[in-house]
Amino acid sequence: MTKKHHGSDDEGDGHYKQQLRELQIELVKLQRDLIADGARVLLTLEGRDAAGKDGTIKRLTEHMSPRETRVHAPGKPSSREDTEWYFQRFASFLPAAGEFVVFNRSWYNRAGVEKVMGFCGEDAVEAFFESVGPFECLLVRDGIQLRKYYLDITRKEQKRRLEARREDPLKQWKISPVDQAAQKNWKAYSKARDEMFARTSHDTVPWRIVLANDKKKARLEILRDLLDSFDYRGKDKGLVHPDREIVFTWSRRHQDRIAQ
Repeated sequence: MTKKHHGSDDEGDGHYKQQLRELQIELVKLQRDLIADGARVLLTLEGRDAAGKDGTIKRLTEHMSPRETRVHAPGKPSSREDTEWYFQRFASFLPAAGEFVVFNRSWYNRAGVEKVMGFCGEDAVEAFFESVGPFECLLVRDGIQLRKYYLDITRKEQKRRLEARREDPLKQWKISPVDQAAQKNWKAYSKARDEMFARTSHDTVPWRIVLANDKKKARLEILRDLLDSFDYRGKDKGLVHPDREIVFTWSRRHQDRIAQ
């Protein structure tokens, strides 16, 4: 691993921007191939409140084709959606040929915020756990290329970011009752997260964990890992070696690396 790729902790903003630009050029190459091949890509991004999902998505998509790139952030379900099969509410947002779709949170809301905040019952959570693996395998079997990432931060870092968010007049839209309960429910979220990993990380679509206390490093490593997971024409293999101390596939032996 060279300094060119990952740099040191005190690297300047200019070095970060240069690395980001190089990786965004790779994303453009990747998407050009995906469109030409009619590929369907779905990226689900989960994580702690204030873990950096919005910022990551912004850097991921800002130079991608707006026609073939979509971001979906599920809101509160409608009264109609409450009566539907749970996964039905996501079906219309799945990618068509040539599309790259990002879910800013996904069906995993059921295993996280809905479970912790009591927005659904235990029977619904258990039904989700029994269904989600076969559902994802069905998507993959049908040709969707699915990647799922979880951004993890420490309790101390989350507290710092939530306080900064409340003080920033440009980020007031990010404040919600769920965010305000994040610190109080920290242990409950940790327990729910760990159960989610254990029951929903499978060989077809494993969880990719990102240690995101350093936002800039996390963004770069997610992009590297994502690019590394695809074959595409003109790929600069020297740029896409992810740091496995920051982004790695979940397994029980890695559990102690995740914030508790």
